[in-house]
Amino acid sequence: MFTVMTRQPCEQAGFRALSRTPAIITLVVLLVSVVVLVTLTLIQIHHPQVLPPGLKYGIVLDAGSSRTTVYVYQWPAEKENNTGVVSQTFRCNVKGSGISSYEKNPQDAPKAFEECMLKVKEQVPEHLHGSTRIYLGATAGMRLLRLQNETAAHEVLESIQSYFKSQPFDFRGAQIISGQEEGVYGWITANYIMGNFLERNLWHMWVHPHGVDTTGALDLGGASTQISFVSEEKMEPNASDTVQVSLYGYTYTLYTHSFQCYGRNEAEKKFLAILLQSSPTGTNISNPCYPRGYSTTFDLGHVFGSLCTEKQRPKSYSPSDTVTFTGTGDPRLCRERVASVFDFKACQEQDACSFDGVYQPKVQGPFVAFAGFYYTASALNLSGSFSLPSFNSSSWEFCRRTWMELPSLLPRFDEVYARSYCFSAHYIYHLLVNGYKFTEETWPQIHFEKEVGNSSIAWSLGYMLSLTNQIPAGSTLIRLPILPPVFMGVLAFFTAIALLCLAFLLYLCSAFRTKGRSENAFDQAVDSD
Repeated sequence: MFTVMTRQPCEQAGFRALSRTPAIITLVVLLVSVVVLVTLTLIQIHHPQVLPPGLKYGIVLDAGSSRTTVYVYQWPAEKENNTGVVSQTFRCNVKGSGISSYEKNPQDAPKAFEECMLKVKEQVPEHLHGSTRIYLGATAGMRLLRLQNETAAHEVLESIQSYFKSQPFDFRGAQIISGQEEGVYGWITANYIMGNFLERNLWHMWVHPHGVDTTGALDLGGASTQISFVSEEKMEPNASDTVQVSLYGYTYTLYTHSFQCYGRNEAEKKFLAILLQSSPTGTNISNPCYPRGYSTTFDLGHVFGSLCTEKQRPKSYSPSDTVTFTGTGDPRLCRERVASVFDFKACQEQDACSFDGVYQPKVQGPFVAFAGFYYTASALNLSGSFSLPSFNSSSWEFCRRTWMELPSLLPRFDEVYARSYCFSAHYIYHLLVNGYKFTEETWPQIHFEKEVGNSSIAWSLGYMLSLTNQIPAGSTLIRLPILPPVFMGVLAFFTAIALLCLAFLLYLCSAFRTKGRSENAFDQAVDSD
């Protein structure tokens, strides 16, 4: 008795059908993967240059009353919230004094720029020279010159514009900015480089920092000084000193005021004029703010030739007449006499008032004091934040030094600045304490800084940031629909799927062959039986 080993036809057909199903599915997936890979390859062939948007450059010349500084900035062509993420890459101090000093020979003004502009051309890639915009902004020195001699101011600017039109850059004009603009741009700079507008998150994306307060800005130039900050107080309606600033998708309501003639240089001229008024017939005047052992002679035109001293100017005087100021190094008398530069009585004990009857809400929050504020503090061997008593004691100690001692105290000795640091220290005291109303408690919130990282604290960076709102976002001539990192990821994904499909098909083919051999062997065995 035996059993016949045989297989029903329907069972064999069902098995073969079920075995072919995964093969068909795998084949379809493989074909789709191949089609996708071919499509991506064709896209890559037709768009061979996978280029990022790249960088844009901008150049700003800060034409101050004392000197001109050239800044080179760069930012990604793709902007963040309609404003470029700008960084400073180069700075160059133009030799000589400010452009307003060329009022009598405006044709000579451009010559001073040559050395710095040669360096700037090396900083900006040559193929980008034609698309790199360059701006010149003149501040209080030129504002004063325009008030005093509009024709001369116009001729100076015309001479400068002719020069820059011959340069390879995209020159966008030389203009005199207002004091309010100078204050706003300085505030923007301070907050930008301190990270109060943007920061990178864990995914390296630019985001607005959560819960970060803004920083007030205190700028002391040669002819004007500015204060700018965000106040939580309800400010006077329609106040001319209230400005709205929009950056990176946020709007800030800002108090800002610029005091013309209260820059360090012009304020000192007013102080010298006051000393002259107290000794109208003298030709040798004691100056308690100059160091002992120092004396200098000025012609009266130096003191009274400015609009800032017009009110103190004698009705009849000869600008060529000379007067000698001799230092006595008396810090107590210096502080007392410097107060007369300001008109504190005009506020009539009003809380929301600084000096000269100017409206100002209460100062609040942190502040950064830069330019002349920083350089004066540095001369006193102070920087960053410190107490008001520390500032006072350092001022007193410095003012008692003789002229012979100063070269060893100052890291960089310059007669014009060295003789005036004592005056500047007491001037800053009155401006910040009796003017802006900083107290012993709030003074440590002021940080005296020159720069943060590699960026100088100056209005020019804020100017550049504002101007990037007017510069279109960059776009490449050849732009892939799929960005390079994504392209490579998609390519790798579908390549892996295709390889897996091929491996699975090879496995099925091998399985079918093995199964076929087994079936043949089985059938032969049955037949032999």
